[in-house]
Amino acid sequence: MKVVSVEEAAAAIPDGATLMATGFTASAIPEYVLKGIEDHFLAEGSPKNLTAVWDAALGDGRGAGMDHLAHEGLVKEAIASHCNLVPHMQAMIDENKIPAHILPLGTISQMVRESGSGRPGVFTKIGLGTFVDPRLAGGKANDITKEDMVEVMNIHGEEYLFYKAFPIQAAVIRGTTIDEHGNLTCEHEPCICDMMVVAQAVKRSGGVVIAQVESVCEYGSLNPRDIIVPGFMIDYAVVAPKEYHPMTCGHPEYEPNWGQEYRIPLSSVPALPLNERKIIARRAAMELEPDQIVNLGFGMPEGVASVAAEEGFADKLTLTVECGHIGGVPAGGLNFGACFNSDYVVDMTRQMDWYDGGALDCAFLGAAEIDQYGNANVTRFGKTVGPGGFINIAQTAKKVCYCGTLTAGGLKVAVENGKLIISSEGRTKKYVSDVEQISFSGPTAHKMGQEVLYITERAVFRLTEDGPVLTEIAPGIDLKSQVLDQIDFEVKVADDLKEMDARIFRNEPMGITI
Repeated sequence: MKVVSVEEAAAAIPDGATLMATGFTASAIPEYVLKGIEDHFLAEGSPKNLTAVWDAALGDGRGAGMDHLAHEGLVKEAIASHCNLVPHMQAMIDENKIPAHILPLGTISQMVRESGSGRPGVFTKIGLGTFVDPRLAGGKANDITKEDMVEVMNIHGEEYLFYKAFPIQAAVIRGTTIDEHGNLTCEHEPCICDMMVVAQAVKRSGGVVIAQVESVCEYGSLNPRDIIVPGFMIDYAVVAPKEYHPMTCGHPEYEPNWGQEYRIPLSSVPALPLNERKIIARRAAMELEPDQIVNLGFGMPEGVASVAAEEGFADKLTLTVECGHIGGVPAGGLNFGACFNSDYVVDMTRQMDWYDGGALDCAFLGAAEIDQYGNANVTRFGKTVGPGGFINIAQTAKKVCYCGTLTAGGLKVAVENGKLIISSEGRTKKYVSDVEQISFSGPTAHKMGQEVLYITERAVFRLTEDGPVLTEIAPGIDLKSQVLDQIDFEVKVADDLKEMDARIFRNEPMGITI
């Protein structure tokens, strides 16, 4: 391992390479090196014609992360799971400037592991019936994407998808401390991500691994049990200035609790104001049971963790995040990927293997659209977004609760005297006849016996053979004008339609017990 400048690191990346960067949403991004690659290309014209790979969002929506590579000539193709936090790369895909495959986060990580292990790819049921199924779109994000990366295969009478592994010639990873022999630790990082399998895949291809770090220490100083990537897998280390090594894009300074240095009282986790997000989170939290293993998706579902902490039962659950946290309370927004009071932190590849095997009792996920069949869309609404870990989670959890408002765009609500008031209706209906893209298959879920709820601020629906059925309505809400008329398809109303729990609409703890 050699300590080099960021310019030297960028120059070491060969033209035409497949380059993968690690990180998770806006956490643990190797920002300094990615910016260095951009600067080197703009000044020298290289590296060029890269295939850019990332399995988590890896950006902040303002130009950080993989968006540094979003230049014509620098990047020629993309393989990713999420694009919404990298709008420049997203635009290149949507404008047909580069071909792109958008695939499940966990499956990309597993494809990389298989590449490093010399195996041909991943056989899995993840993605069946969704847009990554080649009978729909095969994960192809635009018209110029022609290569097939996913095949349907029949194994012992059952359908599987086969995701073809691909070689990787360069990687940019990130840790905290590296010793003189290249051994890398992550004590100040919010998550480990999948650095080891990425490095392994690159070294099998004879490629170059670059590690962004805070500092270099003497060989022998590090506890071998703390080393995440061994030195023989790292070629170059770049010491980043503090401003280019933020813990997360939402919280640049080091947060010791997120580094698992100590635990905080969960009562100190801020409570949500009583708005539509908290209403949905409260109703969703009522689906929890003791000792469940739970995943909370990005966005609206994050509020469930806050409610669990406020109600005092977060310690009766095992909350998890796909990047590798088990236990504790996940952080939200641009801090997603960090976690308060983690019990265990594992790499993302093993976490997704665990999820795929059916470990989750319950998952709380967002959705941009729900249709008459119970299908959910989180991956495309006018632009390429991608699933992140959604497909791995939604397809394997025993119970799935979709959390989101009934309408969007200008929706304003208030709570008065225990009743929900819609002061301004949203301009866009989210419950539509047919979703723009199938990210979750309602018919497949029903066939598999999966329990599925769709929870909004004013109504709750349950998936049946006939699609979503309305089972609950908020106090103060008119059934016809404020629910049925805001849905683009004819939804069945349960014979025993109930009113949502009145405690949800009071500005005080509910007193939920699980």
